[in-house]
Amino acid sequence: MSTQTKGERIFRGIPVSAGVSRGKILVLHRTRRLINRRDVSADGLPAEVERFEKALAQTRKQISEVQRKVVESMGAKEGDIFEAHLLMLEDRMLVDEVIRLVRDQKVNAEYAFQSVSARYLDALAGVDDEYLRERAADMHDLMGRVLDNLLNVKNEFDLHHITEPCILISHELSPSTTAQLNKKMVLGFATDIGGQTSHTAIMARSLGIPAVVGLKTASEELETGDYALIDGYNGTIIVNPTDQTLFEYGQLVKIKASLEEKLREIKTQPALTLDGKNITLSANIEDQHDVEEVIAQGADGVGLFRTEFLFINRESLPSEEEQYKVYREVAAALNPQPVIIRTVDLGGDKFASHLQVAKEMNPFLGWRAIRFCLAQPEMFRAQLRAILRASVAGKVKMMYPMISGLDELRQANALVEKCKAELRAENIPFNEEMKIGAMIEIPSAALIADALAKHVKFFSIGTNDLIQYTLAADRTNERVSHLYEPTHPAIIRLIKMTVEAAHKNGIWAGVCGEIAGDPTLAPLLIGLGVDELSAAPTVVAQIKYIIRRLKLSEAQSLAEFAMQSESPSEIYTRCQEVARAAAPSLFESKK
Repeated sequence: MSTQTKGERIFRGIPVSAGVSRGKILVLHRTRRLINRRDVSADGLPAEVERFEKALAQTRKQISEVQRKVVESMGAKEGDIFEAHLLMLEDRMLVDEVIRLVRDQKVNAEYAFQSVSARYLDALAGVDDEYLRERAADMHDLMGRVLDNLLNVKNEFDLHHITEPCILISHELSPSTTAQLNKKMVLGFATDIGGQTSHTAIMARSLGIPAVVGLKTASEELETGDYALIDGYNGTIIVNPTDQTLFEYGQLVKIKASLEEKLREIKTQPALTLDGKNITLSANIEDQHDVEEVIAQGADGVGLFRTEFLFINRESLPSEEEQYKVYREVAAALNPQPVIIRTVDLGGDKFASHLQVAKEMNPFLGWRAIRFCLAQPEMFRAQLRAILRASVAGKVKMMYPMISGLDELRQANALVEKCKAELRAENIPFNEEMKIGAMIEIPSAALIADALAKHVKFFSIGTNDLIQYTLAADRTNERVSHLYEPTHPAIIRLIKMTVEAAHKNGIWAGVCGEIAGDPTLAPLLIGLGVDELSAAPTVVAQIKYIIRRLKLSEAQSLAEFAMQSESPSEIYTRCQEVARAAAPSLFESKK
């Protein structure tokens, strides 16, 4: 979307990789592949299947080579991104379906492959989970490569021919293309589609180049040769910037450089308010490869280890041993810092591909998380045993997602006790004192927090779902996303109620939802009495910076104001005032 300002054109999107660059634009247009259906004689079918198998082998070789180069230049975590591509190539369901289509309908391999892939893409693009929607981009990347190999054409986005520095603009940029960008020639890139969790965004951050996604029509409206500035802090592309704009961005770069220096200085220091209140500041992680970043950012361990990555995009359940090795690796690497492992939050739109589960009308209100685990005791038992076994390698804690009432909590705890008895009988060591907590994500749990607190050692408030369930507002639905308000008085009162119930019963309460990583809202949470904030590793330093420049008394005054107010916007405005007064340089990059 573009706006006109002082003769400039401004395109606004989603910032995914910080930084500012300016230069000439290179617009990449992918011509549509015309895949025609071609009839194949019965005699020609074996050769057609063989052609498809060869294209898969060629694609596998290409992706493995990209992965090798990425591991060498960026690291193992970034290289793991291409495991998803390789897993899709090994997916016998997909491969067999294509071969069946070739044989049954006597058609060419590229037509069959595109037809089957399109169905997979539609299914992924339609789910409510951002993580799984972004995996559609991986599928699209893979589809393009296989078709290129079937059609024997060169990848149109081979960017080795670029001879002068430029800003790339494209409708989309695949992870494999992004991985091969030359930092000296590509000053930044922007795409019409994409989100913050996409593999392309992760690649951009690893490369250290500014990137903006979600610009909608930029690739159609901009032309190669246009002069532009890309702002990866605020998510804008400014075409033909004025001298005043260039001057302002020169100042912004200086401010950000100064702030980055300040953030580096405090990484090893505690998250302590000016009047001496210590806040535990943890990090949320997706898999074991995030541990390096947790340590680098100076977090107090892990407040949320999402374990779903072990269960999705695969054909069978992970074994107890496989899970144990991953949990143990994380616990040992962070020891003596704590690691809170969330039991698997499968269900809704995140079922493992091998589980045949009926489609639900309201998946987020359906058979998911703890409900699903209690109904699948063998699967749950394997995870519980793996976590218990890993508890001797470090300071491991465990929490259950989506608890709605006391019965679920009692059933889960009973199963844990059963697993402990089994391990004792087998002489397998585990930490007898491992602490277990509950996530407060459903209003019913917040309302009976006093009862729940008697059966756990801590609470972790999952604000993303708590807001969604309390306000009946799906933030991914454009028609109602404006109703998704973290500062709604109902949300603030539920958080306060949960924290008070925890403290009354001698346990602590943290927040691991997105608002814990928002510098504007962190003072409010601290004022409400929250003991721990757990956020994405990349924002930990910013949250620590604002905590260290804030007085607990100021945060408490803010919370008192919020508890009395009836207006979400009024509360948010006061949050902004307090946060900006405490740490102005954190907000000076916002334009």
